[in-house]
Amino acid sequence: MAESRLIGGYPVIGIRPTIDGRRGYLKVRESLEEQTMNMAKAAAELFTSNLRYSNGEPVKVVIADTTIGRVAEAAACEEKFKKEGVEITLTVTPCWCYGSETMDMNQHTIKGVWGFNGTERPGAVYLAAVLAGHAQKGLPAFGIYGHDVQNSDDTSIPDDVREKLLRFGRASVAAATMRGKSYLQIGSICMGIAGSIVDPNFFEDYLGMRVESVDEVEIIRRMTENVYDEAEFQKALAWTKEKCKEGFDKNPADAQKSKEEKEADWEFVVKMMCIIKDLMNGNKNLPEGCEEERVGHNAIAAGFQGQRQWTDFYPNADFPESMLCSSFDWEGAREPYILATENDALNGIGMLFGKLLTNTAQIFADVRTYWSPEAVEKATGGYKLEGKAAEAGGFIHLINSGAACIDACGAVKDADGNGVIKPFWEMTDADMDACLEATTWNAADQGYFRGGGYSSRFLTKAEMPCTMVRLNLVKGLGPMLQIAEGYTVELPDEVSDTLWKRTDYTWPCTWFAPRTTGEGAFKTAYDVMNNWGANHGAISYGHIGADLITLCSMLRIPVAMHNVPEEKIFRPAAWNAYGMDKEGQDYRACATYGPTFKK
Repeated sequence: MAESRLIGGYPVIGIRPTIDGRRGYLKVRESLEEQTMNMAKAAAELFTSNLRYSNGEPVKVVIADTTIGRVAEAAACEEKFKKEGVEITLTVTPCWCYGSETMDMNQHTIKGVWGFNGTERPGAVYLAAVLAGHAQKGLPAFGIYGHDVQNSDDTSIPDDVREKLLRFGRASVAAATMRGKSYLQIGSICMGIAGSIVDPNFFEDYLGMRVESVDEVEIIRRMTENVYDEAEFQKALAWTKEKCKEGFDKNPADAQKSKEEKEADWEFVVKMMCIIKDLMNGNKNLPEGCEEERVGHNAIAAGFQGQRQWTDFYPNADFPESMLCSSFDWEGAREPYILATENDALNGIGMLFGKLLTNTAQIFADVRTYWSPEAVEKATGGYKLEGKAAEAGGFIHLINSGAACIDACGAVKDADGNGVIKPFWEMTDADMDACLEATTWNAADQGYFRGGGYSSRFLTKAEMPCTMVRLNLVKGLGPMLQIAEGYTVELPDEVSDTLWKRTDYTWPCTWFAPRTTGEGAFKTAYDVMNNWGANHGAISYGHIGADLITLCSMLRIPVAMHNVPEEKIFRPAAWNAYGMDKEGQDYRACATYGPTFKK
């Protein structure tokens, strides 16, 4: 649907139909050929119909040329998959097979095995045997086995199998898509924020990515020496002037910039957005003599330092951050970028996880304030919380200048009138206009940003399911992820205004109520915030905690905190060998296997 911005193809899923290799008078193998290959075709159809790459194209799936009954056919399959760029394999079978001969022995593929639950042939026996082989050889694989027995001629995929297949597919495509790509830090450490102390070892060992770095002065050099696409800049500037509404200026009158200075700031931030795009992914239309700059850094995600060396002198990056992270710009609907405020690379990777799993724009925010029911009632003169906020024992204020996608305003609706965040290929002109109408661009707070600029300002006016995550690095442990599923909360306008004005009234505002369990870190919304590992959170549309848990197991990143129901947790079968408690299993297995790409 859209040309990929990145160098390197998208990961391909390979289906391996394995079969009982016995032939002879009773024709055991021959009797199973059609059923086995039909399983492969059904899985392939499920993936191509339901999974897409981040550019909107359906995932590519290839099937082995023949069923796999002996090692020669396994080798032939491996050779085909190598040529096709397969990075993910799903082995399917309705019957017993020779496990060590037919299993995927490639150390670099992400592996799943679906064993048919039927009584005619022991597909479940093969599944258990081959998963034991994977565990014994240190090649973890996801096991998929339906709850109910099916007839041998039943070609349907049961709901529970379908759910696991799609979870495996989504997570494995996300994991494999990151490999070989870059994180581009523009600048470096921002105001002592640990997340902006970028650790190349983490990116290389756990994600298979590289870290690229450019100084912020490169943006000034390109502006000064006209190293940008002038035609694109003029188109972008005209679109911005027409579509992006300037909001009120909160600064004292004697601190406000003049009309001419503000006009210059608009030109600056729009040009800055064009240049950051070029830095991330290159631009073949840069002027002659800029051949080096045309190639970019192959960045699947980036971060901009900003404060304070930049923002004390130049306009801030709130406009580029917010609009790049949104699902459209002057070119219309397009794949969202990931650009982390304050170069918080760890939050940027959390945003990247969410984008690759959902294909939707992501929210970057401070996890700023917990509001208890009592505090809300006191501050507003009597308002009592209702709905999700009351159920959670309060809510958390998500707010920050910068990279909150404006899709998060909640103005885009589905067919039933519910606020949603859509994949870019579903965005209509009306959807884009609704987001722009709900957003103003307010002059930057001179106390924070002496160089000026514009902050996006909107209020999330919809109850939407969402998932907040945070990736942290802990000395002695390594990376770990926190997950909180919940809902955005819509408060009465006068209540929102009262609470919003307690902090910066010119920044995008989202009220978030996590789904609570009554115990531990999810006893109430207060406990979620009190256990959160950093000052930032990455927020994605939808309840995707189970997908994140599966993805993290592929990357060997343990999950320290989540509110996902236990029956939805899906990790490699080998995790079951590490004890009976799910969280402990995860920590011990991740420690045993270690980073996939560590040298």
